[in-house]
Amino acid sequence: MPILKISPEQKVLRFIKERRLVLPWQKLVVAVSGGPDSVCLLHILWKLRQELDIELHIAHLNHQLRGAESDADAAYVAGLASKLGIPATIASRDVKAYRAQHHISLEEAAREVRYTFLAGIAAEMGVERVAVGHNASDHIETILMHLIRGSGTRGLRGLLPVNVWQHGKEKLTIIRPLLELTREETVAYCRRHRLQPRTDSSNLSPELFRNRVRLELLPLLRRDNPQVDEALQRTAHLAADDLDFIAKEAALRQDDVARREGDTIIFDKKKFLALPTALKRHIMRQAIDSLLGDLKDIEAKHIEDVLNALEKPAGRVIGLPEGLKFTIEYDKYTLTAAADSTCPFRVLEKEYILQVPGKTAIPGGEMVVSLLSVHQTRKKYSEGNDFTAFFDFAKTGGALKVRHRVAGDRFQPLGLSNPKKLNTFMIDARIPRAWRVRIPIVTAPGQIIWVAGWRIDERVKVTDKTNQVLRLEFRQA
Repeated sequence: MPILKISPEQKVLRFIKERRLVLPWQKLVVAVSGGPDSVCLLHILWKLRQELDIELHIAHLNHQLRGAESDADAAYVAGLASKLGIPATIASRDVKAYRAQHHISLEEAAREVRYTFLAGIAAEMGVERVAVGHNASDHIETILMHLIRGSGTRGLRGLLPVNVWQHGKEKLTIIRPLLELTREETVAYCRRHRLQPRTDSSNLSPELFRNRVRLELLPLLRRDNPQVDEALQRTAHLAADDLDFIAKEAALRQDDVARREGDTIIFDKKKFLALPTALKRHIMRQAIDSLLGDLKDIEAKHIEDVLNALEKPAGRVIGLPEGLKFTIEYDKYTLTAAADSTCPFRVLEKEYILQVPGKTAIPGGEMVVSLLSVHQTRKKYSEGNDFTAFFDFAKTGGALKVRHRVAGDRFQPLGLSNPKKLNTFMIDARIPRAWRVRIPIVTAPGQIIWVAGWRIDERVKVTDKTNQVLRLEFRQA
């Protein structure tokens, strides 16, 4: 007996109803970039609008990243909205300026700007949910990205049908009706209905992590296991089920083991230690989320660092991203949000040329530069954990400057064999987000040599062959 094929419209309708993604009489904002996925989503929802009893509103944001191509995308969406008779809000934002202001990656900046735009439209219109065009292929890629980044079991869930995005005071409920359609199916749908969606050339750039997963990693995995997509989806489903159960159990225990007082969460040590590890992990993550408002920089290893320290002696302090501190006391644990005012540095508004040797005033203090002979002192030259560091002067030269970090900064931390992104280093070093733009970055021509207070570059360290030592010291005012 032949197997009946289910149309994309039927798949989406079934998924929406099973997951209760929209309710009758609702107005729904649909994010439309102009690409095949979002255009497919819009067209299917438009065809189902009477059956679902919903009203649609299109939202399109021009990120101003691709010049005329971005402008053409906006014009295409405007034309599509007119053709379908759907009201639309089309706007532009300077993502590059936002990125420079907040010192984050281009991907992060685009996402934050886009979701903030969507949250504003939803709030203005009194709309509860915004639909986006993420599909099953995006879901698979996201699972792999989370796995590579070490996101833990939560990351293995991939993309959820309903998700709440929050950034500061902005909050947005996102729904994903296309999670049972592949990218190939959305492209085929658009072709069949002659929708002629736009193509984003940046989707082919190997500089973006998701593109490398899509274009390089997944083809390799499929060569060894043609069913790898199904295997990853099955893993995501199992992870989601397990986490749902753990969340329900944790909710029953949470108030008994932890309480919040201002910016501090206090855990009853005896009761918390008695919990199964899975519940400890979940309750700790929830506690961090409640203090930070999001888990953007929190990885599985941060939670494990806390759990591994639970039975350490009283007085032990674990530093976490965003300035959080987990402290072990005799009969309790405390999780506290550290104040920004504890940062020893001030924002560097410009680049400063250092006097070599000599003193250079910078906001919050001064940089003191000295040149020493290795034969003049018995001091062991090494990377300092405070505000003093030593370098091979022949490798750094004397054309030194100090500035704040900028997007794209890379350096090779002492002890590592390869360079890494400065932002990644700061996250791994658990430097609070509010501090990162303030930390003085000392540079020589073509490279960073010191992230003041944390690490020097491996390539400029003092060795047995060093003849002259460069000494840098930051002195607070």
